[in-house]
Formats: sequence, structure tokens, C-alpha cells
Amino acid sequence: MENKYTQYGQEKKSKKPLWGFLIAVCMLSVGLLLYYQKEVNKTPVVQGPEVAELETTDIQYHKSSFASYKEYEVNVTPKVPKYEILPGLTNVINTDSFSFNKTEEDMLVKNGFFVEKGWATEFFPLYEDNRSLYYPSFVTTDSLLHNYHLMFSYLLKKIEDKSLVPELKKLNKEMLSDALGQYEQSKGTEWEASAKRNVAFFAVGSKLADPTVVVPEIVKDEVTQELELIKSHQSISKSPIMGMEEDYTQYITRGNYNRSEEVKQYFLSMMWYGRIGFLTKEADTVKSAMLITLLVDKNKDSWEKIYEPVNFLVGESDDITYYDFKDLIGKTYGKMDIKTLIEEKDKFSGFYAAAKRMDPPKINSMPIFDESITPDREEAIQGFRFMGQRFTIDASVFQKLIHRDVDSRMLPNGLDIPAAMGSEEALKILESMGETKYKNYTQNMSMSRDYLKEMPKSNWTNTLYSGWLYQLQPLLTKKGEGYPVFMQNDAWARKELNTFLGSWSQLKHDTILYAKQVYAEMGGFFGDDIDTRGYVEPNPELYARVASLLQMTIDGLESRGLLESGIKETIVKMKDLTLSLKTISEKELNNEKLTDEEYELILSYGGQLEHLWLEFNKDEIGNDVQAYLNENNVATIADFATDPNGRVREAGVGRVNPIYVVFAIDGKPRIAKGGVYSYYEFTWPMSDRLTDEKWRKMLDEDNSPQSPDWTKAFMISNE
Repeated sequence: MENKYTQYGQEKKSKKPLWGFLIAVCMLSVGLLLYYQKEVNKTPVVQGPEVAELETTDIQYHKSSFASYKEYEVNVTPKVPKYEILPGLTNVINTDSFSFNKTEEDMLVKNGFFVEKGWATEFFPLYEDNRSLYYPSFVTTDSLLHNYHLMFSYLLKKIEDKSLVPELKKLNKEMLSDALGQYEQSKGTEWEASAKRNVAFFAVGSKLADPTVVVPEIVKDEVTQELELIKSHQSISKSPIMGMEEDYTQYITRGNYNRSEEVKQYFLSMMWYGRIGFLTKEADTVKSAMLITLLVDKNKDSWEKIYEPVNFLVGESDDITYYDFKDLIGKTYGKMDIKTLIEEKDKFSGFYAAAKRMDPPKINSMPIFDESITPDREEAIQGFRFMGQRFTIDASVFQKLIHRDVDSRMLPNGLDIPAAMGSEEALKILESMGETKYKNYTQNMSMSRDYLKEMPKSNWTNTLYSGWLYQLQPLLTKKGEGYPVFMQNDAWARKELNTFLGSWSQLKHDTILYAKQVYAEMGGFFGDDIDTRGYVEPNPELYARVASLLQMTIDGLESRGLLESGIKETIVKMKDLTLSLKTISEKELNNEKLTDEEYELILSYGGQLEHLWLEFNKDEIGNDVQAYLNENNVATIADFATDPNGRVREAGVGRVNPIYVVFAIDGKPRIAKGGVYSYYEFTWPMSDRLTDEKWRKMLDEDNSPQSPDWTKAFMISNE
């Protein structure tokens, strides 16, 4: 049975001779390389000979700039002395502090570490317990990356609450009023229907953000129908206003957006503006987009106060924007006013032809039919969006690894991303799962890997979103000679994949409103006599990139007046802590002795994490810290891809899992305890896209799906 819906990407199926097939393969390869070349640095928007007077050099693509990225240097020549772990842990000096069963002992001897299922609701309590129980602490990359997520989430919420939410209400009021004005001016002309559509479009966005808004009578019926579909958020249905299929399940409020009614309303309004497109295949919707461009130009300051910060946090819009159409209107008509558009009728055909030749989006976020019904994919999805959702590197990778590009593969797997970024272990797991057997998967994965391998650092670090992925990249490097023995095995490679995906799932969670989603078609004390010296997971490249991204965050937000002094001080403290971990891990790998102060930092790590947690949650905690922690803990969930036939792919983290590691000081093996992510990934009904609240309840009731099978390489079941 064929799938009803398909996705932008795969060549049409036809019977051709061999030479035709070879030509098609060559064209696919060249096309994919060109496709990726344009992903971050978008080319000028007008192409082709149809409109001779419009040269590509005349239209400039807008690209915002917030801050530059400067990476801290790493100085390491790994030379950790080899140490042996004897059967029964007989040569490990602090086994009396722990109680391990035979399976756990054997895992420590075999791999030098193991992870067990845990129930900690945050990282800092686990590390604080280490101090009170005299356990040496193992500082993990997971714990630091989780705090990066807390910082990012806090900043985004502050920017939304203080700036974006009130600015959107202001902008909505002006856009709806001005759209009504355009409608009055266009009555009796060829532009009337397009102007009326815009009144309905902004009436929906305004009503979602502020329920007190009065909907104009001329569009009341269709707006009411639209709002009902959004409110029920149960299915893919035809939009009463736009006349195209829309996935209304996307309007389930999730991520960080259930914290207040006002923020829920902001989520719905921005989801509407981010998803609804004015397609270039229809002259009437192009006219609507042109009129909206005039409206944005009149209210540019307000629009940019919303649009530009999201550029820095997540990325540029993946669709035709105000900037694109403004340049084209200026070149075609010379003026930015509705009177000129109405009167100079002969110029529209030139504009329309040029608009249809603008770059199509790289990521399809629309439910469209299979190629047998919708053969021209680019035409079906290309369009203008008022506040278009953003291009991201990982979504572009997913796009090339699902149907149509990869025949019948309706949903991606989170492992596709580390595999594309160079992880051989991730690719091996995908192969064992049968994921690589889909037609075209291997070829497209190979091309994705080649491209990402050569992608310049400037493309990885031009937004906080892509920078987040870049800081995870060192987790994918196989650790060999000169590293601690617990890092030199396949089990550790899988633990690092678990860390990568746990942090990546938090990235998807924090940006769920703004980043495009792919669619397939269809403190205690210690005694002086107890040695509690711990160990930092030695990954100095990761710590360097986290510190660099923290500084970029400070510079970028401060340049736009979006960073309060108090939170700046907290981010600086986090950066300083990160740089200290970098220095310690360099010394560990270079086989240099740590100072007493550095061992004290490891011992006090839990308290430092607690301080950061309190700072990043201070606006919401209230008087009962424990009650807040119970309801707002480490567990988060996000859907990252949609099969329009009824399913989504969810990725999330659960409770903090303890990790036990055997390391050596002065040649003597000892055990330390730390915390790592528990990562989950599974398919779920699209009509029930999970919220954090529902996910946490599932975990509390022990009613969640199991962690992926590949985590059994380092996980020990304690059930």
C-alpha cells in the first residue's frame, strides 16, 4: 500500500534506459551538492531569463549578524598511562564505598564503566549526594550540556516574555488595521480577494495572541472555522482561509510554552505565522504576499524586533521573506505602495515570473501528496511566509533521508544526525536496525557526510542553534591510545552517542516553535581521612566549544540590548567553570597533576550546578524550590519529524542516570560516580504530540517506552 502523503525530495519514478538512469544519478549528485551549498549562504533570489530587466546582482539577500565566534584553543597530546582493572575489582582502592553485584563488577572490568537506570530529577542533587556520601565525582559532559540547555531555555523565555510577546501583540494590531486599510483601497480591483485573504490571515494571528481581538465581519465565517480547527488540533485538514492542507496537530502547545496563558497564545500565533505560506504557484496568493510586504515595510521596526533575535538564536527563514519580496517589488515597480501595484498592471507578470524562480525551501514542513499526485514538489511548497520557520542543519539532513529522497522511509531516526556528522558507531547501529536498506539511503547519507565534513566553521557557528550542534561534534570522535581505558571501547562510543542525542533532544525541545520540522510524504561535608578526589570526563574540545558559544551568546544578545546584567554575570560564571573543566581535562590527558584547588572544584561541582540551576529558574521557582523541581525537572520531550499518515517521531530525556567509572590517580584505579542523560526515542500518534507535562507523568508512573536497544551496551538493568 502506497503512502498517501510524500515529501519534497525524491526524483520521479519512470522506466528509462541505463544511460538515462546514469544521467539521473549524476544530476542527483550535482543537485544535492548545489542544494547543500545554498543551505546556509542563500544565493540571490531572482533567476532565469524570463524577466530580462531583473538581474540577480540587483537583489541582495538579507543576512543578519549578531556576533562572531572565536574558539578557545585546546592543547593536548593524550598520554594517560594504561591501568588494569582486575577481576572482582581487587585492585580498585575504594570499592568499600560502593555495593556492586556480579553483573556490575563484570561490566566495570570489561569496559571500565557502566550506567544504571536512575531517578534523580536533576543533575545537581546527584553530585551533591556524592559529596555527602564521600564518593569521588565523575564530572560528565552530559551535566555541562544540560546546563547549556538551561541557560538557552532561560534566555529564550526572557526574550519572549520581555520583548517578543508584547511586540507581537503590538505588531498584530497594526498589521490587522493596515490590512483592512488595504482591503478598502483594493475594492473593485484585481487585488481585492488577495487583500481580503490578508485580513483573515492577520485576524487569525491576532485572535490567537489576544482572545479579546474583534474579528472583522467581512472574514468572520472563515476565521471562525480556522480557529476551530486550530483549537481542536486533531488532524490534517484544508485551511478555510488558504485553501491548502494544514497540519493542525502542530498547534498542540508544547515545549516551554505551557508556562502561562499569554505564552500559550504567543505560541499559537507564531506557529500560524511560521507555518502558513502564500504559495508562488498562484498569482492570487503572490499578490497577498506582495501586500503583506508593504505592510511589513510600514511596520518594519516592530517586525524586525521579533524576526531578528530568532535569526541569531535559531537561524534564517527557510522560505521567501519580506526582504526578498521588498527587493523584488522595488526593482519591478520602483515604489512600495498599493496604489502603484494596482495601477501598473503590466508589471505584475514580470514580478510573478521572477517570484516563481526564487529559491525553493530546503526543508518541507507541509503535508503534500505522493509524486503520483503532486509531481512538482518545488512548486507545491515554494512560498512567502510572514514569520517563516527557520532552516536548521539537522532538519536538512533528515530531509535527504526520508521519503521521497529515500523511498518509503517515512520517519527519520535521531541517529541520522551523528551519523551524518561523522559517527561510525551511529552508522553501524543504523545498519543493524535495517535503516540503511531503504533505497537511496546509503547514497544520500554518504553525500551528507561528505558535505558536513567540509562545511566551514563559519557555517557551523553563525547561529546559536548550529553552534549547539557544533559543540556536540567532539563526542563523535573515537577515543584511542592515550585516553583513559574506559573511553577506548565501543560501549563508550555509544555512551557518547547517548550524550549527543540527549543534548540534541533538548535543542529540539527549546526551539520547537521556531525550527522547521521535516515531513515525509504522507551540600554536605567530607572527612580528611577519605580520598574524594574525582575526575573530569576528558573532552577538552567540547568544553572549548561550549565556552566559545557562551561568549558568542553574551556578545550577540548584549549587542541588541537583550541581555540583562544579572544573567550576564551568571553566563560568565558558567563560561569560567567550563574553561576550568577544559583546563583540568587537558591536564588529565597530558598526564599532569591537578592542584588541590582543581580537585576541590570537582568535589564542589554539584553546588556549582545547583547555583546555575537556581539562577536559570529564578523567575519561576517561587517559595517552594522542591515543588518547582518536582514539576519542572530534567525530563523534556519534543517531536522532531512528522509522517502525515498519522505518526510523529519523539525524542526526549528522562531522569538522570548514574554512571560509575574506573579511573586512576598515581596509577591506582578508583571508582567515581557521575550523572548522564537517559535518552528516549519513539514513534507516537501525531494527534497527541507530547508535552513535557504528559511526558513527566508517564515517567512518574513508569509508563514510558524503553530506551533504545543500542544503549544496552553500557546500561545495566536494575529492575
